[in-house]
Amino acid sequence: MKKTLLLLVSAFLTLQLYAQETKHVLLISIDGLRPEFYLEKGWDTPNMRNLMETGVYANGINSIFPSVTYPSHTTIITGAYPASHGVFYNAPRGAPNGRWYWESSLIKTKTLWDACKEAGLTTGSVMWPVTVGAPITWNFPVKRADADDKSDQLSVTKPLVTPTNLIDEMLNSGVISGNDDEFKYPKIDHTIGDMSAFILSKHKPNLMAVHFVGADHYQHTNGRESKQAHNAVALIDKEIGRLLTVLENEKMRANTTIIITGDHGFADDEKAFSPNVLLAKMNLLENKTAQAKFITPGGSAFLYVKDKKVVPSIVKMLNELPEDQKVFKIIDRKQLDAIGADPSASLALAFNKGVIGKPGNKGELLVDIKGGGNHGYFPDFNEIKTGFIINGAGVASHKEVFGLGIKDIAPLITDILELPFKAKDGKLFPNILLK
Repeated sequence: MKKTLLLLVSAFLTLQLYAQETKHVLLISIDGLRPEFYLEKGWDTPNMRNLMETGVYANGINSIFPSVTYPSHTTIITGAYPASHGVFYNAPRGAPNGRWYWESSLIKTKTLWDACKEAGLTTGSVMWPVTVGAPITWNFPVKRADADDKSDQLSVTKPLVTPTNLIDEMLNSGVISGNDDEFKYPKIDHTIGDMSAFILSKHKPNLMAVHFVGADHYQHTNGRESKQAHNAVALIDKEIGRLLTVLENEKMRANTTIIITGDHGFADDEKAFSPNVLLAKMNLLENKTAQAKFITPGGSAFLYVKDKKVVPSIVKMLNELPEDQKVFKIIDRKQLDAIGADPSASLALAFNKGVIGKPGNKGELLVDIKGGGNHGYFPDFNEIKTGFIINGAGVASHKEVFGLGIKDIAPLITDILELPFKAKDGKLFPNILLK
């Protein structure tokens, strides 16, 4: 009896210690993160590798459809698929060039930012997509200079930062100089690290979210295995090391849970398929108001129609293509519902690995391309999966986890910070946390 009582007291004290120590979450997203960045020694990532070896990790977790940045990051902080949170692509369908999903008001579900505010906890964020106007305590949101590469990025973003004096704090402290080169490649991830370290050190938010962008950029422009991609990943790992040092210096490491994840993997470009060429042949694009149109976010194409009666004829034409041009799977509405894709789309094309969609309606249907990489694919093959590492307070010892998706990250953070939040699609995976 005494032994049983002792065990119960010990278990209670362990849970109490867990509750006391887990006060902070550092959520790091590496845009374009692939598991091999920390699993394979060919990548210069000692910090990620150490966190993987002493924490819990995955050899690939599933993204959403389409596997692109803005809807993926919104899924990470809502635990909901795009059909629920309302951010379907990087840019709203039909939006003018340069107009993306910037504002948090476009998110249709509750976010972790909302839940933290409701619980009286503080938040910080640097370059996290869809956060303009979000209820984040210290927020440097991402908003590009609309359709104008010559605009000064800091001047575009400064009016959107909260609190309003945050940029002045960083300028006065020498964290940033105000030079626009700091917000361009290849320097931008170092700047993101500088700003994140400042917020983490000075303000110590309960939830700190950081979005590094260089790995995505250089995989797009130069390919998966390019020297430029390797250099970008090495820089990000160094910045992660700096954030870990801040946690140590500020005596926060013992009560911080660190999560490193991403939004999608990458496939090298091989061919481009232009599905609107087919619609033009069917005379569905003749009028100024097209009867049907494909949207092409990378490795997929989504069909939108004014009248669903035209869908069977489009499917018939797709099925009758020569075998060497059938470089896709047709994803029907039932399948789109299952993966939580845009409910307005009639169907989608999930292109084969290495094939990307192009929006044009003239020229050849299928052409060879090379030189870069892409994502946006249906998340059913290894190369498009992203990574996951969790380490620190309240986390189990070294182990691998299977079956996780980016939709399941919000429930983990909810449990760690004990937030008033229920993810619509994500679930809390067992045996990751010590609870």
